[in-house]
Amino acid sequence: MAGNRNRPGEGAQAGPVGRRMGAAHPTVALTLGLALTLGLALGASLGGEAQAQERTSELGSETAFRVCADPANKPMSSEDGAGFENKIADLFAKELDRPVQYTWFPMATGFLRKTLLDNRCDVIIGYIQLGEQVLNTNHYYTSGYLLVTSKDGPLAGVTALSDPALTGKKLGVIAGSAPASHLVRHGMMRDAKGYALFVDRRYQDPSGDMLADLEAGTIDGALMWGPVGGPLVKAGHPNLKIQPLLSEPGQPKMFYRITMAVRPGEKAWARELNSIIRRHQGEIDAILRDAGVPLLDDMGTGLKPEKG
Repeated sequence: MAGNRNRPGEGAQAGPVGRRMGAAHPTVALTLGLALTLGLALGASLGGEAQAQERTSELGSETAFRVCADPANKPMSSEDGAGFENKIADLFAKELDRPVQYTWFPMATGFLRKTLLDNRCDVIIGYIQLGEQVLNTNHYYTSGYLLVTSKDGPLAGVTALSDPALTGKKLGVIAGSAPASHLVRHGMMRDAKGYALFVDRRYQDPSGDMLADLEAGTIDGALMWGPVGGPLVKAGHPNLKIQPLLSEPGQPKMFYRITMAVRPGEKAWARELNSIIRRHQGEIDAILRDAGVPLLDDMGTGLKPEKG
């Protein structure tokens, strides 16, 4: 279901995220950095959102399944409806017997304030289970970071960043991401190539650039968030392989549980979504697996088994 597509002032919000970060409280900056690294929504804009937290009334639409999304956040969400979050939205809309209606806004500072909390839409499909400015649903999948390598290359058997085979190798990594912190701990950051975190994905594609560099031999491996790297490799890079990093000790953790997000106080709406998650978990898993998302168990210690 394509539905209607609103686009509230996205051009003005897309560029200045890096500058705004400079003025933000460090904890807020860290939280936003995590969210953008994962390509997921997480509120970090400071203006006016404390007031929104006090809302207790149910403001959602009864005639449409109104989704807040980034129009250029492939493989998660895209304006052409091809993202796996778009397909999950279609599943929920069918269950609710409502058409999908999107409010598009770049995943940057202001996303939450100008979409969900402004009552332009009623749910964010992918949201880290950390939210303080939203009400999280139950999580519907867990995923983690990957090492992407050449399928037949010397690093194809590496399963951990501590592997001696990585010594002196050039790894691509998104600046500010959890793997970057682990590279620092292992003394490997000096050999790494960083890729920008704060970009407008309508015009820049650091994940695609990283995979292109890997295939060109500019880097030896790519450290990527699973729901980004997995689908990209499956869709267009048959010569590459992914390896979830399941045994990295210490912080920051390398896996996250993903929920949906609604406005604070909208408990009935969250319960309705939780009911759909529970009844259709198998179909959600199928959408994610078909896209190439590596699904982990709830503790991030192994791959989630497929049910026969």
